[in-house]
Amino acid sequence: MSARHAGSPVTETRPTPGDTIRAIRKKLGLTLNEVGRRTGMAVSTLSKIEKGRVSLSFDKLLSISKALGVDMAELLEPAPHHDGAAMGLLRGRRVVQRAGEGQLVETRSYRQVYLATELLNKRMTPIVVELRAGTMEEFREEFGGLIRHPGEEFVHVISGELEFHSELYAPLRLSAGDSMYFDSEMGHAYLNASHPPCRVVVSCAPRGRDENVIEAFMGASERHAANQETPETPPRTRKGKARSR
Repeated sequence: MSARHAGSPVTETRPTPGDTIRAIRKKLGLTLNEVGRRTGMAVSTLSKIEKGRVSLSFDKLLSISKALGVDMAELLEPAPHHDGAAMGLLRGRRVVQRAGEGQLVETRSYRQVYLATELLNKRMTPIVVELRAGTMEEFREEFGGLIRHPGEEFVHVISGELEFHSELYAPLRLSAGDSMYFDSEMGHAYLNASHPPCRVVVSCAPRGRDENVIEAFMGASERHAANQETPETPPRTRKGKARSR
């Protein structure tokens, strides 16, 4: 997130992730068809994403980031940054996230606040998530089934109860203060099991040096949504207003 003074107003004309995706795609000379082939997404859906007419969930961001060859932070936080060569020379990076700050992305299943978005080439992606889907039926409506992505994942429950489903283990409940570290290549789902909704801190990380968390999900919800005819809920993204509930 770019530097700003506390209490300064949010600029309404700030580019949305859809605007940024379109700008990067055009800069690379790619058509929607070419991006569609790389992501497996329907051209019509990519067009809606660029126009802000379709929900922009984590898996969509990651899949598009990989297709465009950029860090996901560039889609969430369009700002001047060092190129890859320069980043390799930097040491001792630091970013401070104040209470209520972060990049908000909302979908039917999750309310996600991405942290440290101004840092590119991170080894992990930290997110504060409020869980919305309470049943596997609700979860499947968005993702079509369990999700998986290369690497490992850590989740810590801040409040409420999380019901964790996976393809290898029986469902289990995690309460406030509980945490879990698991292989995220295993199909999994986070469900809300409390009222008010469960809130968790999640960190997704690649397994090896040459892997990238951008591999995550690979458009699981998008492939499912492409087969649906009903319109999707537009994304709601804000800067510096992602307040905890």
